[in-house]
Amino acid sequence: MLAAPAIFTTRKSIAQVTDPVLPPSPPTRPWRDHLPDAIDPLQPTDLFADPYRIPQGTANIDYGECGRNDHQRWGEFFGNSALELDQADLYQLNVEANDQYRFHSDYPAQLAWAYEGLTANNPHYPNPTIFAHYGRPIIMRLYNQLSKNHTGFGTPEVSMHLHNLHTPSESDGFPGDYFSPYKAGPTLTKPGYFKDHFYPNVYAGLDEFGGIGDYREALGTLWYHDHTLDFTAANASRGLAGFYLLFDDLDSGDEHDDNPAALRLPSHPYDYPLAFQDKRFDEDGVHLYDQFDPEGTLGDKITVNGKIEPVLKVASRKYRLRLLNAGPSRFYQFHLVNANHIVQKFTYIANDGNLLPKPLFNQTKVRLGVAERADIIVDFSAYPPGTVLYLVNRLVQTKTRGPDDVKAPGSRVLKIVVDRLPDEPDVSQVPSTLRPIRRPTAAEIAAAPVRKWTFARKGGLWTINDKLVNVKSAGATMAQGSMEIWDLNNPSGGWSHPVHIHFEEGHILKRFKDGLEVPVPAYEKGRKDVYTLGPNERMRIFMRFRDFSGKYVMHCHNMIHEDHAMMVRWDIEA
Repeated sequence: MLAAPAIFTTRKSIAQVTDPVLPPSPPTRPWRDHLPDAIDPLQPTDLFADPYRIPQGTANIDYGECGRNDHQRWGEFFGNSALELDQADLYQLNVEANDQYRFHSDYPAQLAWAYEGLTANNPHYPNPTIFAHYGRPIIMRLYNQLSKNHTGFGTPEVSMHLHNLHTPSESDGFPGDYFSPYKAGPTLTKPGYFKDHFYPNVYAGLDEFGGIGDYREALGTLWYHDHTLDFTAANASRGLAGFYLLFDDLDSGDEHDDNPAALRLPSHPYDYPLAFQDKRFDEDGVHLYDQFDPEGTLGDKITVNGKIEPVLKVASRKYRLRLLNAGPSRFYQFHLVNANHIVQKFTYIANDGNLLPKPLFNQTKVRLGVAERADIIVDFSAYPPGTVLYLVNRLVQTKTRGPDDVKAPGSRVLKIVVDRLPDEPDVSQVPSTLRPIRRPTAAEIAAAPVRKWTFARKGGLWTINDKLVNVKSAGATMAQGSMEIWDLNNPSGGWSHPVHIHFEEGHILKRFKDGLEVPVPAYEKGRKDVYTLGPNERMRIFMRFRDFSGKYVMHCHNMIHEDHAMMVRWDIEA
């Protein structure tokens, strides 16, 4: 039985590390299971039904909330009393176990975890997509209903991270803020049944620009997932991951929007998020994972929204597909091909949830490290009903430490069938400009101090600046309102690190390979929160630290590396 996360369970000193050799997962018949034609968003919940549990700035410990820090700037948004009606959108998610889940119809019903929530069609919908809007705060209540007697991989303590909202630290899902009714993490003061997260949904630059911040700093495609110390890979692999889509007047989520400023990109139900996870199954078709080996478990089956080799039926019109590498360790290079393996073209509009200044037309591939996202527009009106397309992965990977090579034709992971005409005319568009970007000036770059970070191995484990993670102590501090250049370096010759920095987006200034400067790809020239360092690669990024203070982390988002200590706490000081 696994109880609470504990450093001694995973932090063994290992002089020699060998990659685990596992038999392949049992074969599955492709294209047996279908994804829904449209996603079913999370619906609001009446958190005022229990007067003792009305959201408030201070932790409601007497009535079951865990011992979190006070919500920052609560009084500025809501006043100094408990929340009142119509001041925020209220939602609830319940972390629950389901022992009847099927990853594929050829595999048995088995245990999986999910954030279950209320949707229009299901009171217990697993990992529902959240629709949020800038200028409208959200209170997200997370109940932990996992059994303390859980056995197998994963731990029944949870900490939910919303990647990468501009969020106060106490609501960020800090790895040490894990909780259950029975245990509390080292950065909480008390266990609890639930935790209220405050998502202000403001642009970064709140203090600098007033109002709700700088609209150039807007995010779009975010995702939420477990971030429990030492057990992120295990818990996320169990199923704890979902989408959070954020809209504003520009990217409004309404292709019929009559606001002249609105982009009118394809909108729900033609705005479709797709999450990819690598998993491995034993000879009986049961999901397995080794959480104690610092090499982890590389999955040889790819799930799409929790299903192996599913089918997605689409109308013959434009779609916005939001692609997410939800980990734990496999990298992807996706191509859209027809039945004859001929590569199809699409438009690339956003990276890591950030709209690019201009769309990249006529693209043929999307490369995603763990936790990276890409929004693409595919115009299915070019294909008559009955057309079959495939999303294929051409990136070969044999070890968790990183990808090997690109090889065609690749592995089919999703079948797309154009099966119908649209119910109404397609009025969506892909404009020639998307969202302007506030780039750092030459003077800001020259004045910014440089902070160096090295990602490497030590004693068989994964380190940053030769140190293992310590969530109780900051490895760096920076003043609120300051700017820095972070120099990220991967001197290894054998592994890749998708480095994720919580809370703030950055700009890649320079990339280096084997000591030589190389061009920054066009899709990386916007704002980012994941920076993939291949072997012997280095990059410099420009960072700002704004609006909120407290503890955050930077880590490798190969969740196996993260769980085996490649993470550092850093603090913003007001």
